[in-house]
Amino acid sequence: MPLFGNTFSPKKIPPRKSASLSSLHTLDRSTREVELGLEFGPPVLNIEGQTWKFEGGHWNTESGGNVSGRELQRLRKKNVQLEEENNLLKLKIEILLDMLTETTVEYHLMEKEVEDIKSHPQRKK
Repeated sequence: MPLFGNTFSPKKIPPRKSASLSSLHTLDRSTREVELGLEFGPPVLNIEGQTWKFEGGHWNTESGGNVSGRELQRLRKKNVQLEEENNLLKLKIEILLDMLTETTVEYHLMEKEVEDIKSHPQRKK
């Protein structure tokens, strides 16, 4: 017999109520799939009004107007190519301007030389 009273005996736990109060578990399989969304596609994410869809290992935007994600990537690649071409053309223009400046300076020097020769009398030998 214990010294300080009864041994420890927990109270009986009352039986649990029904696990789910939802009636979805009573539906047949096809209705449950529609209701619970078991037929799902690729993950879709909406950030500040722009919708992103995960396809083929990449996140593609869907809300870029009427332009698809692949079309957007193609346009970005074309944009980079045109920027490189634009930079090359700017470089060529600078080179042509430098060449024009050099030729103009040479022309003015030659013109000054001709004027100097005309203004001085010729020396007789």
